[in-house]
Amino acid sequence: MTKNRVYTIKYLVSFLITTLGILLVVILLPSNLLGNQTFPRENAIVKAARKVSPAVVNISTSKIVERGINPFFSQEGSDFFNKFFKDFFEPRREYVKNSLGSGVIIDGAHKYILTNHHVIVKASKITITLDNEEEYDARVVGTDPESDLAVLKIETNSAIPAVTMGRSDDLMIGETVIAIGNPFGLSHTVTTGVISAINRSVRAENKTYHNFIQIDASINPGNSGGPLVNINGELIGINTAIYSGAEGIGFAIPINRAKRIVSDLINYGHVHTAWLGIKVQNLTEKLAKYFRMPGIHSGALISEIVSDSPAYNNNIKRGDIITELNRHTINSSRDYYDELSQHTAGEMLSLVLFRNGKKIKVKIKAASFPSNLALDFAFERFGFNVEELNKRLSSKYGLNQSEGLVIIDVKKGSQAYHIGIEPGDLVIGISELTLKNKEDFRKAIIRYRLKESVTVLIQRGWTVYSVPFKM
Repeated sequence: MTKNRVYTIKYLVSFLITTLGILLVVILLPSNLLGNQTFPRENAIVKAARKVSPAVVNISTSKIVERGINPFFSQEGSDFFNKFFKDFFEPRREYVKNSLGSGVIIDGAHKYILTNHHVIVKASKITITLDNEEEYDARVVGTDPESDLAVLKIETNSAIPAVTMGRSDDLMIGETVIAIGNPFGLSHTVTTGVISAINRSVRAENKTYHNFIQIDASINPGNSGGPLVNINGELIGINTAIYSGAEGIGFAIPINRAKRIVSDLINYGHVHTAWLGIKVQNLTEKLAKYFRMPGIHSGALISEIVSDSPAYNNNIKRGDIITELNRHTINSSRDYYDELSQHTAGEMLSLVLFRNGKKIKVKIKAASFPSNLALDFAFERFGFNVEELNKRLSSKYGLNQSEGLVIIDVKKGSQAYHIGIEPGDLVIGISELTLKNKEDFRKAIIRYRLKESVTVLIQRGWTVYSVPFKM
């Protein structure tokens, strides 16, 4: 027998003895010793949820909806009947419509709560329930439908906890996130997932929202307005239930963007959207050839620069073609205005331009739209001028009121001209804003100037028309 063979046999015997020994020990060990072995359960997710939960609130809203009873007309004719005769017939029935949402306390000292605009829009009463079951009435500090954000405030002398602010400019695809809210009224529900994508654009209800965080956890009704936090329990986004097209997908508004909007809402009650002083139009093949840029097939062509504007002061020229704004591709004039609407005054924006076939990168600090330009902007877009009513104008146009806004001039060939609007018609609202004077009109124009279209309420005699205008 060779030495190698002897060595192999000894090795096998030793291995078998060791294996049998281990098995014997396992068999003879008391079963209670194995069953009592414990593992750590308080992981990072548990700690983060415990840290954030006290700052998460339940938002209950009530909306008073009025409905008239008309026994004389069919359903098809009731809209016409109610429009012209609703004040002359009784009874009318009111009922309260309730809905639930979520919010997060962002400032414990000033009692500010951040939520979604769509959670509280048109609410006649807003009730906040804290983690300790205490309830408070809340008032709206400011709201912004464009970003779907709103700031609320409660009045209390008690100390309330606030969330720890994080940042959303360093997010990583695949990192763990935690969403907390009240889906379907189930308070303080915690779900976890990962970041699936950033800078997502989502289209919902004929509106496109930009720069969202996409997560792989569903955001259901009631979750909207609640916090999205990272593994350290820091606020990185506000969950929003605007997209119901698929299961297992959720979206959140990045907190860096929300911070800028919150600041405007608290200080002004509305958002000062970015203004660069640029007017753009779509780039066509013919225009590309005219400006000697045959290689550029899409973008926003700058057709006008406002004097003493941020663009003017940064040497941007008429005829430059914008292809990127803050790292987002610009294929058309609509892309430019949509992307600009996502930013606020005071932000530093980066542009990629093409001039004479050369690529140029420019950084510009955005400003607020100048109030003194609003009326000129409206005349250019709509084609009419307005003036506040007085006795002279009321007498001139045969009006039975002395307050409001009256159209005094209509530009030939304009939208207003083709629609059939005439001097003497009254402008009583733009979208959801009621107009009483020229200052209201200016504010509405500034607020909606970047939208694709708005609805203008025009009154002629006793009839009110909802007229769509392109912006």
